[in-house]
Amino acid sequence: MKQHFPLKNVQQEKKIYRNRVFIAVGIVVFCFAILISRYVYLQIFHHQDFVTASDNNRIRLQPIPPTRGYIYDRNGILLADNYPVFTATLSKADVENIDDTVNRLTSVLNLSPDDIDKFTTRIKTAKKTERVALKLNLNEAEIARFSEAKYLFPGVQIETQMTRYYPYGELFAHVIGYVGRINDKELKSIDKDSYSGTNLIGKSGVERQYESLLHGTPGNESVEADAHGNILRHLGRKQPAQGDDLYLSIDYGLQVVASEQLAGKRGAVVAINPKTGEILALVSSPSFNPNLFVTGISGPDYASLRDNLDQPLYNRAVQGTYPPGSTIKPMEGLGGIHFGVVDWGTAIHDPGYFQLPGDSHRFRDWKKTGHGVVNMSKAIQESCDTYFYVLSNQMGIDRMNEWMRQFGFGAKTGLDLPSESSGIYPNPAWKMKAYKSKWLKGETISVSIGQGAFTATPVQLAMATAIVSNQGKHITPHVLYNVKGAKPHTVLNAPDGDVKFNGTSEDWVKMRNAMIDVINQGTGRSIRTNAYQIAGKTGTAQVKSIAQGKKYNEALLTHRQYDHGLFVGFAPAEDPEIAIAVIWENGRHGGAAAHIAKPIFDYWMVQRKNNPIQPTAQQVNGGLMTAGIRPSQLPSGGRILEADPNAILPNSPTARRQQANGRHVTPTVQPTVASNPSDDSDISD
Repeated sequence: MKQHFPLKNVQQEKKIYRNRVFIAVGIVVFCFAILISRYVYLQIFHHQDFVTASDNNRIRLQPIPPTRGYIYDRNGILLADNYPVFTATLSKADVENIDDTVNRLTSVLNLSPDDIDKFTTRIKTAKKTERVALKLNLNEAEIARFSEAKYLFPGVQIETQMTRYYPYGELFAHVIGYVGRINDKELKSIDKDSYSGTNLIGKSGVERQYESLLHGTPGNESVEADAHGNILRHLGRKQPAQGDDLYLSIDYGLQVVASEQLAGKRGAVVAINPKTGEILALVSSPSFNPNLFVTGISGPDYASLRDNLDQPLYNRAVQGTYPPGSTIKPMEGLGGIHFGVVDWGTAIHDPGYFQLPGDSHRFRDWKKTGHGVVNMSKAIQESCDTYFYVLSNQMGIDRMNEWMRQFGFGAKTGLDLPSESSGIYPNPAWKMKAYKSKWLKGETISVSIGQGAFTATPVQLAMATAIVSNQGKHITPHVLYNVKGAKPHTVLNAPDGDVKFNGTSEDWVKMRNAMIDVINQGTGRSIRTNAYQIAGKTGTAQVKSIAQGKKYNEALLTHRQYDHGLFVGFAPAEDPEIAIAVIWENGRHGGAAAHIAKPIFDYWMVQRKNNPIQPTAQQVNGGLMTAGIRPSQLPSGGRILEADPNAILPNSPTARRQQANGRHVTPTVQPTVASNPSDDSDISD
């Protein structure tokens, strides 16, 4: 049986086909309309926006770090220089996978974990186009390896950047300090725009104290770069503003002499101008090479400094606190006169010890047999402990505290260096706060000879001695002498005022004469000289306590248990130009410390005026090696000013170098080593 199919409806099929064509064309037209509308929107209404975005992809604003200000001594000798090193840098805009790139570069550039940590810290907060240093101070081998493999590291570049160099190494380390790479803690506190492109910041000393003056203001440069970050064209440049040049009050020659006297010893020397408060020399021994820290000190090198028993990183002159011993007796004696407890005619009989009423404990004098009949002048000249035991017992600790704080004890001096210690001038309120116990009368006796809990820094002792030489006029120690920059700066703290003294100017003169007698015929007589007059006071600070009734036996002690030797003094006595404080750790007695001070006095009073120590043309490498331009390869830049050091020099480093006579040098004179004191050089302390 045949099956019949219905006939096709041709008209209906044509209609369906036409409808489908119209729908398809409509969709296509609609899509084209959207595309054209979008094109019009982008090209007409937002044309300028995309032009700007396009330019931003090829044109970058790169920061230009400023040149750090130079540091000179008071005579214009260059102490802190800048010179170029090769540095590996990259930016977020040029490197897609920074972690992978850094990992692959580790073996090529010998990256240390510290290098990677510091880079990681900085890259997190850096702007997209800012180039961040991965490693500073590349050597020849590292540069060669990178050059061979450069095609594997698109976006990574080796640039020349300026870094710090300290031509005299250890000599000024504790004064100038050093710069180092910015760490995470510093990054949170600094203005990131001001430090764009900068890797270094002041870490200690003058570099840290005056960071805001030395740093300068960054500039910027517009450059055209390709997709790999390679610079194609330089389009415009805003020059950075160089940091201010600083002139310190430190005298190069005096610093050399003071350092020579402390060579091989642990201790400190501070020399100050009594009239102005200018620090003329500040030495802490042993010292260290600050150049090691600039581009990153190695782990072993840092460990050797950190773990050194002699603590070379510790600034003894500013941070070190020591019992001042008998060096404070002139100040204390004037306090007795101020409160009317004694006068210059008041005398006692010294049997060699002192006992508080009703107490069997004997406070011993350094001279076992005593000094006989002693008045104030003789007590200073021979450093009679018993006299000051009696005086302090009558004054009482509250009046002693009131008086001695006027000389700066127990408080920071205001010195313009970081991390200054305040020392301790103990009193009942201090002891109650520190130990929750009452003050004992015997503690007053110990404080009277600079022992017990009484501690002071060498800077404090130098300032107090200067105040005595000034007849009570207060001065504030400072190391900044002058600023060479775009604007003036206030650098000194306001003085607290002169010492309030109920005596007369004649009392100050009599105390000065008693200190002259210390040098001419007393405990410091081994350093007397006919060339000029020194007023001084020796001191001994006990390190290991001795039980009642026991004798001091040095043979039973280790070297580090020997007494400290101290000395303070000023010269010329009638019109002082210099005041000095010396601490020689475990130096045994004050006479030994006086021998350290004598060549320093000699240089300032005699040699400086006729034959000052000056740098030679010999070049110095402070231990910093680089593949860049070494300081010894640069034109000479340090110089000695023959004219007024307050005259403004040209700001251009090039001009300075063209006018210079020599730089990065060492002294030509032989060290003036103090001879060993004779047996009678120090009768007491």
